[in-house]
Amino acid sequence: MIKAKKKFGQNFLTDESVLIKIIEAMPNNKNKIVEIGPGLGDLTKMLVKYKDVKAYEVDRDLYSILKVKFIKELDSKRFELILTDVLKVWEEGLSLDDNRYDLIANLPYYIATNIILNAFEDNNCEHIIVMVQKEVADKFVAISSQKAFSALGVMAELLCSERKVIIKVPPESFNPPPKVDSSVIYLKKDMSKKLDDGFKTFLKTVFAQPRKTLIKNLSAKYDKNILINLFKKLDIKENIRPHEVEASLYSQIYNNL
Repeated sequence: MIKAKKKFGQNFLTDESVLIKIIEAMPNNKNKIVEIGPGLGDLTKMLVKYKDVKAYEVDRDLYSILKVKFIKELDSKRFELILTDVLKVWEEGLSLDDNRYDLIANLPYYIATNIILNAFEDNNCEHIIVMVQKEVADKFVAISSQKAFSALGVMAELLCSERKVIIKVPPESFNPPPKVDSSVIYLKKDMSKKLDDGFKTFLKTVFAQPRKTLIKNLSAKYDKNILINLFKKLDIKENIRPHEVEASLYSQIYNNL
């Protein structure tokens, strides 16, 4: 029996009802599936029944197990397995696949946010169906005025045509059980949309101190008089807090500044 490794943030999903929910959420299209961190292959086994799967695994021991477990699928080219750190592929400016794909995975929590943000940037990634820590899931699907609304929610709202939580998953659905609750989220990207790097930096300033007013946070980078005039022009209250502003209004503020 293989033990989960802490350094790779491994928690193996063992609850079949959750796996079925993930499969049911798969879009009906011709896209290939990319899986990150297939682990022991429980989700992979189901995915490969429906579509071609390309999986990235960083753990050499699991890679060896998967090579044996999926020998037929590897031979028939239904399954492709790559031993590498997926973030390094993106760091080199590459896509995870040469064609349009959907990312479906039970992500390691310590890099889940980073993976989703990179998937947003990847021109070939269309749908994202991933298991993440519940708090992270809430941030990606939050709307303005909700406490969880942050830079992640703004980016997801501007880049996605659909966002939702598919299922909440308790710790006992995993082996070993994580110390947190989890959720599977579904994000459908609007493939025509992109965010520039300047806007992402702007959002960091906006949400630097979420409890403070928006104008206070922005004053760290911009002249306060310019901000006061801009807020009047856009009909924004001066005491508004970052999570109370709609994503589309953030685009307007940024473009004006």
